[in-house]
Amino acid sequence: MIATGRIVRLAERDRAQLHLFLDGQVCTALAGDTVLTAMLASGHALRKSEFGPEPRAGFCLMGACQDCWVWQDKGPRLRACSALVSEGMRLRTTPSESWP
Repeated sequence: MIATGRIVRLAERDRAQLHLFLDGQVCTALAGDTVLTAMLASGHALRKSEFGPEPRAGFCLMGACQDCWVWQDKGPRLRACSALVSEGMRLRTTPSESWP
């Protein structure tokens, strides 16, 4: 298997596979993954940096800094670093006001 993400899964590959939609694209995750783990393992960045062209991958990764907010198509925003993936989640990396 060729790794394409910012993080590479080394263990626990035998968990059930789930699907979520991120900015309209289908991503896969494993049961028990956080949204941030699923994003980074599938090659997505959390968001773009406000200070340059670099993509962001989160800051503290433990729910303290509020850097990892993502928005649900329906419902409140959530912290990608601590929210668990559920089958069929529909998320976006920008608030709905700027969503095309």
